Amino acid sequence: MSAETTTSDTTVTDDQNGYVIRENQDIAARPDLARTTGRVTPTRTRRPVYLDMLPPCNAGCPAGENIQEWLRLIKAHEEEKAWRQLTADNPFPAIHGRVCYHPCEVACNRADLDGAVSIHSVERYLGDLAIEKGWKFIKPVDASGHRVLVIGAGPAGLSAAYHLAMLGHDVEIHDAGDKVGGMMRYGIPEYRLPREVLDAEIERLTDLGIQIVLNHPVNDLMEEKAKGRFDAVFVAIGAHLSKRVDIPTVDASRMVDAVSFLHNVAAGEKPLIGRRVAVYGGGNTAMDAARVAKRLGAEESIVVYRRTAEQMPAHAEEREEAEREGVQMNWLRTITDVGDDLTVEVMELDENGKPRGTGRYEKLEADTVILAVGQDADTGFLHKMPGMRFRNDVVDVNPSTLMTDVPGIFAGGDTVPSERTVTIGVGHGKRAARQIHLWLNRESGYPAPKNTTVGFNDLNLWYFGDHLRRHQPELDPTQRVGFDEVVGGLDDEQAHFEAGRCLSCGNCFECDGCFGSCPEDAIIKLGKGHRYEFDYDKCTGCATCFDQCPVHAIEMIPEGTDPATVQGSGNPTPGWAVRPEPNPQRSASMKFTVDSEN
Repeated sequence: MSAETTTSDTTVTDDQNGYVIRENQDIAARPDLARTTGRVTPTRTRRPVYLDMLPPCNAGCPAGENIQEWLRLIKAHEEEKAWRQLTADNPFPAIHGRVCYHPCEVACNRADLDGAVSIHSVERYLGDLAIEKGWKFIKPVDASGHRVLVIGAGPAGLSAAYHLAMLGHDVEIHDAGDKVGGMMRYGIPEYRLPREVLDAEIERLTDLGIQIVLNHPVNDLMEEKAKGRFDAVFVAIGAHLSKRVDIPTVDASRMVDAVSFLHNVAAGEKPLIGRRVAVYGGGNTAMDAARVAKRLGAEESIVVYRRTAEQMPAHAEEREEAEREGVQMNWLRTITDVGDDLTVEVMELDENGKPRGTGRYEKLEADTVILAVGQDADTGFLHKMPGMRFRNDVVDVNPSTLMTDVPGIFAGGDTVPSERTVTIGVGHGKRAARQIHLWLNRESGYPAPKNTTVGFNDLNLWYFGDHLRRHQPELDPTQRVGFDEVVGGLDDEQAHFEAGRCLSCGNCFECDGCFGSCPEDAIIKLGKGHRYEFDYDKCTGCATCFDQCPVHAIEMIPEGTDPATVQGSGNPTPGWAVRPEPNPQRSASMKFTVDSEN
């Protein structure tokens, strides 16, 4: 049975199944939406662009290496290309893989995931592989006609000489020592840096035609410059002078400065130090001196430092290795007298965290006291030059160009205000070489501002799983009785695995996340190695690609914004702007390059 209700325009029928059927009684027919050509949609207010941002490892490297790129090349099994990419910025990967304190790893975003990439160990692998394979630098064909003098054959001087030679300049190094390497040879013990590794990497520089004159101290810089007809000079003398400390003693022969001690041991001498050695100081040099003393036969090697472990200037890993080898630490102690025994005063920290004497004293037995309270650069010969400005023992320079107030005289490394490490020196050498090149060609320029650095919170790590880092083998502390290298290297499998752990922060690695997630098919693949581009006629600005990109290589920008001015997110650097890659065939692709100039 059914019932009907009639209205002016609709008949409603309840059929036996309970459905309601409405019949339209209007005269005008409804439009057929299937045959229309347009839709009413929200207006796009933002659009995605591809951009290259600065990975934190690159940003943290004092030598200005493009770490992310050479890791990528190792992952792709293109080791020689990786080595040439690395050495474009740093000629000493085998050295740096051993002695650099790897600030790049401190900055690495993967540290917040499952552990930083072991960048230094992969760099060492690459450097050792280059030595094994006999890879050489390619000497430039064109000579500039300019001659440059480098004073000092340490890390800064050798780095500058290398980069200057690669720019086509005739380079000559003058050094007061009898062997090349500076503090790398005479300040870093052989158990950390084997001399065959040091010599192998230096040999490549002489193969470029760089002349090195040893046993040649410079007393009059301008006379040296004029005599050799040099057009510019880079001063990179090391901090070889130990700072003095006034400690009363009845036997000065029992006291030796750490720099001389390490230098003599590196030169092959075996100084008589007795059974008990006290090292006064808390820096990396103090740690090296204490560890060397143990290897020379000291039964007790004690570090005396007037502050706490947390205030120690030595790197934590250096202190920890010293302690593992049996070096004892005496915190909050200062030596006041060297007699038959050492007299040390117990210190305490005041309200500002500075040490002060307590008036309480202790006795320590020591046959030898090694003073490691700091070093100065021997800049005395520079004081003869009119117009040269100084800050204590170092030279004032333009921090961007490294040129002194004397035109054509540049300085870097330990000669200028800076942290005194091998990597800092190598970075100074590269920067100085490029600035000298500009100055010789009557051009001006400053290091380009860096792109925005990508932080861990900028990443969307859906793509990556947990993969724990590979660790280098080490000699057991009980086996560290000589000067054999303590830390070993990674094998091929480990090095490639570690390189593969790189997250490629801020730079597209073609994971297809954006391509696969776009609901409008607005992303075009350009082929392997060429990334993607956006079809803005299809793009709705929904930001699905932005949300899917694991490495933050996509940014959403307001409609009408010039992509060349995009700073991205994270921690923008004032004045930074990405620059489009000059390729007219792909002008629609928002692909950018990064200037990794240090």
